[in-house]
Amino acid sequence: MKISNFKNLNEISYFQFQKFNKEEHLYFNNPNLKKFEIYTWSETRSYSLKLAKYLNEKNVNKGDRVLIVSENRPEWLIADLAILFNNAIAVPNYTTYTINDFAFTINDCKPVGLIVSNDQLLNTILEACKKINYKFNFIIFLNQNKFEVTQNIINFSDIKKKSIDEEVVLSFFKEKNKDLLRVDPACIIYTSGTQGTPKGVILSHGGILKNCEGALEFLDFIKNSRSTFLTWLPLSHSYEHTVQFVQLTLGAKIFYSESLDKLMSNLKIAKPTIMTAVPRFYTNLVNKIKINLQNQSYLKKIIFQKTLQLGEKKVLGFQMSFFEKIINFILDLIVRKKIKNQFGGKIKAFISGGGPLDYNVGLFLNSLGLPTLQGYGLTEASPVVSCNPINKIKIDTVGKIFKDVSVNIASDGEILVKGENLMLGYWNNQIETKKIIKNGWLYTGDIGEIDNEGYLKITDRKKDIIVNAGGDNIAPSKIENLLANYPEIIQSYIYGDKKNYLVALIVVSKELEDRKNKIKIIIDKVNQELSIIEKIKKFIIIDDPFTIENQMLTPTMKIRRHQIKKVFGEQLEKLYF
Repeated sequence: MKISNFKNLNEISYFQFQKFNKEEHLYFNNPNLKKFEIYTWSETRSYSLKLAKYLNEKNVNKGDRVLIVSENRPEWLIADLAILFNNAIAVPNYTTYTINDFAFTINDCKPVGLIVSNDQLLNTILEACKKINYKFNFIIFLNQNKFEVTQNIINFSDIKKKSIDEEVVLSFFKEKNKDLLRVDPACIIYTSGTQGTPKGVILSHGGILKNCEGALEFLDFIKNSRSTFLTWLPLSHSYEHTVQFVQLTLGAKIFYSESLDKLMSNLKIAKPTIMTAVPRFYTNLVNKIKINLQNQSYLKKIIFQKTLQLGEKKVLGFQMSFFEKIINFILDLIVRKKIKNQFGGKIKAFISGGGPLDYNVGLFLNSLGLPTLQGYGLTEASPVVSCNPINKIKIDTVGKIFKDVSVNIASDGEILVKGENLMLGYWNNQIETKKIIKNGWLYTGDIGEIDNEGYLKITDRKKDIIVNAGGDNIAPSKIENLLANYPEIIQSYIYGDKKNYLVALIVVSKELEDRKNKIKIIIDKVNQELSIIEKIKKFIIIDDPFTIENQMLTPTMKIRRHQIKKVFGEQLEKLYF
C-alpha cells in the first residue's frame, strides 16, 4: 500500500475494510454497558456507513462542519469516518471544555450537527448554544440518552439497528468521494489556547496522509505485524487524532482506555505494541517507579541501579567490557523483562510528543529497556515534524525529519517548517494565519538546531521565554522539567520577566510533612544544575494543583501561564520586596 497514491483519507479506510474484513479491530471495556466490546473491521465499516448514510439524509455536504464531543471509544473513529465519507469536516472538542469554550468554538465554526457521548456534556453544550443563540440541525447520542428522541435527536444505537445494503451505500460514498482531494480540509482542531483564545487549525486530507507516510517509515519495525495500540490521550488532541489514521494505515488493533486511572490495568489487558503519550505521563511513570523502588530491599535497589548504570552506557554508546555485557544480558532477563511485563509484555516502543520530554526521564526509560522515541510537532503541522528512529535514539533530540518535510533554521534560531503537512490556515482568522505562515514556511515559535546526523534539537521556546532585567533569555520549561523529576513536587511555575532573579510557585501534596524544608532542599539540588541567571532564589508553596477546571491547565495538560500569573501574580511580586 503506497500512501502517496491515495487522494483522501477515505480511500485508506475502504482499502483496509476489504483487506481485514472479519478480523478484530477495536476493543473497549465499556463502563456504561459494563461489558467488554470487540468490533471487527467489517463492523467498523458497517456502523460507519450507517452513520454516514444518516448524515447524508440530514443533508451534510462537502465543507460542512460536524462537532464531536466524546471520551475515547470505538464510536469516535466511526463518527470521524462517517463525517469524512460525506466530504464534511470533523471538529473535535474536548470533553473538559467549559460553557465559554464550547460557545467560542461553536460560534466560530458553525457546525451543522453534534455527535455527543452523554447527557451531562449535552447540557453544557446546550447552555453554550443558548448563550450565542445557536441550534444544531441534528444531535446524535453515543450513549442511550434521557432526552426525548425527536426528529433532530437520535441515539446512535438506533442508527446501528438500521438495515442497509452495504455494497450499495459503499458504492454511493466512493462515488461521492471522487471529487475529494488531498488539498480539501479533513478536520478543524482547536489549539489549547495557552496564550488566550483558541484558534481553529484546518488540517487537510493530504497533510494527515503525509504524516501517516512519515510515521510508517519510523514504525518500520512493527508494520509487518498486527500491532496493537493503546489509546488514552484525547482524540480531540491533534497528536492522537492523526495517530488514529496511522493506526488505520497500519491495519492495527486499537484498544481504547476508558479512563486515565484504569490505564495500568488496561496495559496488562491490551498488551500494546506501541503507546503514544505526552511527556507528563512519562515523567509521572518514572516518579512512580522511583517511589516503588524506595520500598524494595537493599539488594533489589543495588540490582536496579546496576540495570540503570549499564543501560545508560548502552543507550549513550559507551564501550562496555565483556563482563559488563554478560551482566547486562542477565539484567535483561531478570529486571527489564519484568518491567516490560508491567506494560503487557509486548511493548516495543513508547512515543512521546506534544511537549519537551525531560532528558533524564528519556534516559531512565531507555536504560530500563523501554525504548522511548521523542518526537516533535505542532497542531499546525498535522502535527508531527520529526521523531527518533528506534535503531538510533538520541535522547537529547526530537529525532530525524519526516519524509517530504522541509525544516530550516532562521537567523534568530527559530525552526521553520514547509511541506504538504502544513495546515491550510486558521478557520476564520486570516490575520493570525499570515503571522505564522510566511512565504510557505510555518514559523513554529520554537528555537532549535540540526546536528551533523540530521537530528533536530529544540533549545528554547520563543513565546514562553522569560527575559530578565539583564536582557538574558531564560526558558522556564527547562527549570520546571527539572523540578518535575522530584515526586514531592506535583507542579511548578517559574516567574521572573524583567526581574533580577527567578522565583517559583510550587504545588505539593497536602500530606507532605516539613514542606518548606524539603522543597528548599530540592530547589538547592536543582539550582546546582542551573546557570546563575536560571537559579531559583525564592518560592511559594500552594496546595491546590493547576487543573483544567480552574483554567490553569489546557485540555492537553500544558500550563496556561497568563492565567497562573493573573491568579498568583500579586503573591509572586511580593517575593521581590
